[in-house]
Amino acid sequence: MNRILVIALAGIGDTLMATPLLHELRLNFPEARLEMLTMWPGAAALLEGNPHLDALHQHHFLKASRWASLRFALGLRRPRFDVSINAHPQGRQGYRIIARLIGARRRLSHTYENAGWLDRHLVTDTLPQDYSVHAAENNARFLPLIGARRQLPRLAYEIYLSANETTWASGYLEKQGLAGVPWLGVHAGSGGTKNLALRRWPLGHYVELVARLGTQFPELPVLFFSGPEDRVAQSELFTRLRGGRVYFPECPTIRHAAALVERAHSFLSVDTAFMHLAAAMQVPHQFVIETPTLNPCIMPLRDDWVRIPNPAVAGRHLDFYRYDGRPIAGTPEEIRRIMEGVSVDAVAEALSGVLPGSR
Repeated sequence: MNRILVIALAGIGDTLMATPLLHELRLNFPEARLEMLTMWPGAAALLEGNPHLDALHQHHFLKASRWASLRFALGLRRPRFDVSINAHPQGRQGYRIIARLIGARRRLSHTYENAGWLDRHLVTDTLPQDYSVHAAENNARFLPLIGARRQLPRLAYEIYLSANETTWASGYLEKQGLAGVPWLGVHAGSGGTKNLALRRWPLGHYVELVARLGTQFPELPVLFFSGPEDRVAQSELFTRLRGGRVYFPECPTIRHAAALVERAHSFLSVDTAFMHLAAAMQVPHQFVIETPTLNPCIMPLRDDWVRIPNPAVAGRHLDFYRYDGRPIAGTPEEIRRIMEGVSVDAVAEALSGVLPGSR
């Protein structure tokens, strides 16, 4: 095995879920040239400094023209890869078309519900996806297909931060007078593709939650994080919550955000890239508000986290969302009602069990 390409185009969190596979491949093929292809700039940023990678490629297939994307994919054909692996979850058939254009001798993918006759010509080796296990486990199951074996004692996300990034995070906290102070991190946004933004917990609920926590935990700082797709929501929260012990850090990059998240006492979100960041940085107390898309494949890759149940979902995640390239099932109004069903009381009660300084 001389040259391996891991393809992870679905999202920032999905790319992070593929990092255990990179480590396993490096342990099994120490002399191979290991490369990775991502779509989102934030995903590529999180892979910077990864010691298991020899090269990193990034191209935004959704924003670029078809001609530009075709030219990019064909540009990866020479010298030819021995193996390409479409990391889980990548249900869109377009991702398998990209693998075929790159043209590795063997092209591995999971089988998704939308697979058809064309897929027999796009990929050479398939495994059934398993909705009951994490995406990292789905990826690890590829190893025997290429003569490899599992060597890591446990699967875990891997981010390799620089000294400058960790120093920036320390400096930010010192400047705000928060060094050594326990604080709650919050990401109120969600992904922007398909209709995934609808799975956000209502902004008004966050406003009410902060007011509730301010009464019960008057000394608790709350830091709201955001990504490029959250600017409108972040701006509204800033207008409604500015002042007091609420902060809106402007992180230079997602890596700086990860360095700051690492210093949180607790972190609250729905299932977003920041959920995976909080898991990767091993925030002591992680809380996730259940959404229609929170199935076992993409839950935080750790044991000690708390799911805040959504009574409208009630374990029926696959009724709402599957990895078949389709959006969340239901009208926008229906999905919003599902998320409104998680009460402020339920979230506040979950958090109050671990937050320091109760009045």
